Amino acid sequence: MKEILDAIQSPDTTSADFAALPLPESYRAVTVHKDETEMFAGLTTREKDPRKSLHLDEVPLPELGPGEALVAVMASSVNYNSVWTSIFEPLSTFGFLERYGRLSELTRRHDLPYHIIGSDLAGVVLRTGPGVNAWNPGDEVVAHCLSVELESSDGHNDTMLDPEQRIWGFETNFGGLAEIALVKSNQLMPKPRHLSWEEAAAPGLVNSTAYRQLVSQNGAAMKQGDNVLIWGASGGLGSYATQFALAGGANPICVVSSPQKADICRSMGAEAIIDRNAEGYRFWKDERTQDPKEWKRFGKRIREFTGGEDIDIVFEHPGRETFGASVFVTRKGGTITTCASTSGYMHEYDNRYLWMSLKRIIGSHFANYREAWEANRLIAKGKIHPTLSKVYPLEETGQAAHDVHRNAHQGKVGVLCLAPEEGLGVQDGEMRARHLDAVNRFRNV
Repeated sequence: MKEILDAIQSPDTTSADFAALPLPESYRAVTVHKDETEMFAGLTTREKDPRKSLHLDEVPLPELGPGEALVAVMASSVNYNSVWTSIFEPLSTFGFLERYGRLSELTRRHDLPYHIIGSDLAGVVLRTGPGVNAWNPGDEVVAHCLSVELESSDGHNDTMLDPEQRIWGFETNFGGLAEIALVKSNQLMPKPRHLSWEEAAAPGLVNSTAYRQLVSQNGAAMKQGDNVLIWGASGGLGSYATQFALAGGANPICVVSSPQKADICRSMGAEAIIDRNAEGYRFWKDERTQDPKEWKRFGKRIREFTGGEDIDIVFEHPGRETFGASVFVTRKGGTITTCASTSGYMHEYDNRYLWMSLKRIIGSHFANYREAWEANRLIAKGKIHPTLSKVYPLEETGQAAHDVHRNAHQGKVGVLCLAPEEGLGVQDGEMRARHLDAVNRFRNV
């Protein structure tokens, strides 16, 4: 691995040099083990500790197949799917690997007694398989996490509808929290030149998810002037939604849970901010009963920010706790887009406010290649910025996942893989200088 790292750090290494580099027989990777899937049996979700289930193992290099690439991973980041994998909720990911392994002789590689996790990376292409023409050894890349087979017609208008659509590093093996990763070539995108490795690795999954959910025609198709309610507006997803709303001429109404998070939203340029804890919103009277009076109080507060207008688009991801309020406050003909349910999957809302007011609920899951490419392009142009707050070495990925599991973080938590320190990989220092405050916004909290 030292020879690979030396080549990456040398400004004189050519594509031919990278192609001639010998590949190691094994590499270090963060894994969960199949024989440990019951290790947290009987514990509550909060009691389950990723530091106990995540291992740093030496694993064999996987075979490179057609349409694939091996990438030297300089940095990655932790997403909620990494946490779910680590605590084996809502189910063990080894079921995903077993099903994928039955698809073909090539995919059988993924069905292993260990799962290499991680759905983000920034790094350098080492090898490409047969049929790959757009990428070459030595290319600096980031990877989005959509893995598709595209053998069915269903996925050819929108690859997210491919029946064999999977999330790389969650529903497939050989993910990004490792020194080397195996990806499909149509996951690769150019690394933004003004960002360090760890900064470039941070946006991938969440930035693309927010883009599809809010901006894309497959999501809410946000337009100038829209009032956009953003739950968790300073978090990993919400911080990108807030940036997209501001950059697109919309009016974000940011919901946060502390004064510190409100300050982050203000630093991004948002003005309409609701601290739901400070203002005491309690949408549930008890575990089974919602409180419509609180919905109405919340709607009244929103109108104070919008000049009396209701919400055009709700950017939903908390789920059960907030969904009833989200449906209620949306204007007639408005849209609620949902991509997650971090507070619970079983949503409840008063359907009269949906059907009689012709509102729409749109399910949104990650992004197709084009949407991910556009989201990355906005990062590369300095229109949208990474929300990296803290970085751990690969050896401490368990602690990084623990931080995310306990919400003891802002924005995204990064992981250095092959990169020996932070701040490496910047190619365009002049552009970086212009955007440095925004790039470091979450680091300075």
